[in-house]
Formats: sequence, C-alpha cells, structure tokens
Amino acid sequence: MSEAIPPPPAGNVAEYSVSEISGALKRVVEDTFGHVRIRGEVSGYRGPHSSGHAYFALKDERARIEAVIWRGVFSKLKFLPEEGLEVIATGKLTTYPGSSKYQIVIEQIEPAGAGALMALLEERKRKLAAEGLFDEARKQLLPYMPRVIGVVTSPTGAVIRDIIHRITDRYPLHVVVWPVRVQGETSGAEAAAAVQGFNRFAPDGPIARPDVIIVARGGGSLEDLWGFNDEALARAVAASDIPVISAIGHETDWTLIDLAADVRAPTPTGAAEMAVPVRAELEAEISGMSARLKGAVSRLLDRQRQAVRSAARALPSPDQLLALPRRGFDELAARLARALAAGTERKRSGLAAIRLNPTLLARLLRERRGGLAALAQRIRPEPLTERLGVRRERLERLAVRAERAHMLALERRRRSVGETSRLLASLAYPAVLKRGYAIVSDGRGRTLVRAGEVAPGAALSLKFADGEIAATADGGGDRNPAERKPAKLKPAKSGNGQGSLF
Repeated sequence: MSEAIPPPPAGNVAEYSVSEISGALKRVVEDTFGHVRIRGEVSGYRGPHSSGHAYFALKDERARIEAVIWRGVFSKLKFLPEEGLEVIATGKLTTYPGSSKYQIVIEQIEPAGAGALMALLEERKRKLAAEGLFDEARKQLLPYMPRVIGVVTSPTGAVIRDIIHRITDRYPLHVVVWPVRVQGETSGAEAAAAVQGFNRFAPDGPIARPDVIIVARGGGSLEDLWGFNDEALARAVAASDIPVISAIGHETDWTLIDLAADVRAPTPTGAAEMAVPVRAELEAEISGMSARLKGAVSRLLDRQRQAVRSAARALPSPDQLLALPRRGFDELAARLARALAAGTERKRSGLAAIRLNPTLLARLLRERRGGLAALAQRIRPEPLTERLGVRRERLERLAVRAERAHMLALERRRRSVGETSRLLASLAYPAVLKRGYAIVSDGRGRTLVRAGEVAPGAALSLKFADGEIAATADGGGDRNPAERKPAKLKPAKSGNGQGSLF
C-alpha cells in the first residue's frame, strides 16, 4: 500500500483563522481610532431595543456607518436621537466580527447645532397645527377666582418659590405641586404625566382638584427647553379639561406647549399673576360697590318718602271722608224713629178694626179644612207610584244607552292606544339602534351630537343595539361644520402613566 503524498507548501504567506483575522482587524481599528466625533443624520432609529440597547445608523450623502448605544449610556443621555435628525456622536470605533461590520459605540450624542432642532421643531409644529391642537376656538378661559392652583415644575428650583411668593402676595390660596424634571430626556414625559394626573383628580378626592394648571420652567437654551417641545406633552396640554397656563423660559423663548396651552405667560411670575386676582383690588372694588349700593338704596328711600308725602297731601282728611256718611246716617236715624211710630200706629189701628168671635173662627177653620182636603186629593199614592214607574223605566233606558256609549268610547280609546304604542315602538331609540345607528356619550354620560364636542384622546362610550363598548377619540372636530372631519375612534387603553405627587 502506497503512502499519501502531502501537498506542496503554499510559500511564505502566513495562515490565519477567521477569528484571528477578525480580532486583528478589531485591534487595528480600535487602536487607530480611539475617540472620534462623527457628524451625520440618524437613520433607522426605532427607539431602544427590549434589551435596553439602541441600534441605528449615521449617514451622509455618500456613506453610512452603524451605531450602537449601550443601555447604561442610553439611560444617562441628555439628548435622545430621533429619526432624520442631524447629530454629532462621540464614541469609539470598533468592529463586529459576527457580520464583518465596523460600527461606532456612542458615548455622547448632541444635535448638530440649533438649526437641526429648529427644523424638527417646525415639523412638529406644522403637524400639530394641522390636527387643530393650536386652534383658538378650543382654548378655555381661566377662572376668575380659582380655589386651587396646580403647578408642574421642579420642587427645588427658584421657579416654584417665585410662583408661591407671587400668589401669596396677590391672593393666598391652596397650591398643589407635581414635581417633575424640567431638563433632560424624561422631562417631557414627566410633565405630560403630571398634566394628565391633575385631570384625573376627583373633585371631592383626598387631594383637591386644581382649577388652573401652571407648567413652569426658568429660562435656558433651546436644548435646555427641548423637553417642553415633546409631542406627547403638547397633546396632553391640548386635551386637558383644566385650563393650562404655559410659563416656559423668558418672554422671547417659546415651545410647543406655549401654542397648545390655553394661555401663555411671559415668565413663571407672570403666570402666577394671570392665575389669581389681587385681593386688595377685589376688596377695594367690593367696598366701592357696597358704597354705591348704600347710596342707591338711600336715594330710593328718599324718593319713596317724597312720593308718600305727595300722595298724602292729595288725600282728604278723615273728617272730610266721613262727613257725608255721617250726615246720611243722621237723616236715616231721624226717619227711622218717625217710621217706627207710624208703623206701630197702623198696626194698632188694624188690630182694633178686627173683632174676633166664635162664628168667624169657625168659618176660617172650615176654609182651612177644605183646602187641606183638596191638597190631599192632589197627592194621592196611586199617581205617585205611576210617575215613579215611568221615571224608573226611563232611567233604565238611559243606563243601557250610557253603558253602550261607554263601551264604544273605551273601544275607540283602546284602538288609539294600540296605534300610538306601535308608532312609539317604531320611533323609540332601540329600534333606531337596530337600523345601524349608535349613541355616543362622553365619560360623564353626556350624549354627544356634534363632532366638535369630541376632544382628541377623550374617553367615549358607544351604545349599539346589542350592547355598549368603550372607545377613545384620536382626533377632534373642525371649527367649520362643512369641513368637519369625523373623529377616529380606537379602543380605550388602561393605565394612567402618572408620576408621584409632591
């Protein structure tokens, strides 16, 4: 048996395994490029992975590089990447042997200047404006004399102290503070949860429900105020049932919630002045109104007294009123005395002219007896019985006719009730629901008949013929009924997403 002949050597070229060459490339890339800063546009960003890491790419006109942000770094970033945003990323270049790719491991990321943020901000502004979130028609009026003020801000900054100090000076009342971060990647989400949380307070709950909400923060750069340009926060402010005052930064600063809020204040102190009146001015106004009221009542009483005195002068005196009746009474009294004397004399003369004797009495008695006999003949029992029989027969005939008329009337009423019942059954709302209609009501049970009454995110109840479902509106009604678009409904979700109370 012959032995196998080994292949000839390939020369002096060294042989490497795939792992060895991948490791060598990794060391070269990492040693050559330690920390680098790369400017590019974020592409393929879909938020953090379930593991907490974020994977996306940076690109420009001619090239593309993969990027990764590990979970520990992602939670500490002050600025989060967004799809299509131009950023400057700082990190280390490395390779991924599993797919022969090189990538940058980002340790810090920031927007590539204010121009990129302004472009993103303008895009969000146009989107929300198209949805009607900034319309003046949906903005609410502030209550003139609120009882409770809700403040969404940092509990340790100077803003909350300025607001409380101004409210205390002008009109002391109860202030409820919802603590949030006012800078950083979570500031927008925390502020949105605070606004939604205040709206969920029950009017008679353990914590008083605010009549006005102030969202406040001190001044800063565009990057510092970026959390208040959050889309979720703008939607929460626009959907709030409680009037919202936006007090972000200084008068020259503006954010999305300034447009979505019911009122924009130039500063946090100005928001406190807008929210409450001046107590001293109210007291002075009440005092002035009280003085005017007293003066008006006094003048009215004077006019009434003058009218009474004028009327009293026109009325006659009691002696004048009673003079004529008194004279007539005296004349009647004199005539009565004479008439009584004359009447007595006439009666006496008549009695004197009558002579009573037995013969006259007997004749009068016979005349009375004859009259009584004639009367007895007229009221014999037989004619009475006959008349009673005639009346009884007539009454029986009338009773039969009355019963027949009653039955006919009852039958007519029964037919009318049946026809009305059938008409009512066809027009009742269960029958209408069976024809494909539904009844829309809000969370308080109030029936909604116009699309303009539905606010974005409002909880709705849809009642059909066979049951009732809950839904949430994701759009609002337009101001112009001819251009009104129907609100899209989606099933209501559970959970509140609130932060903690201060």
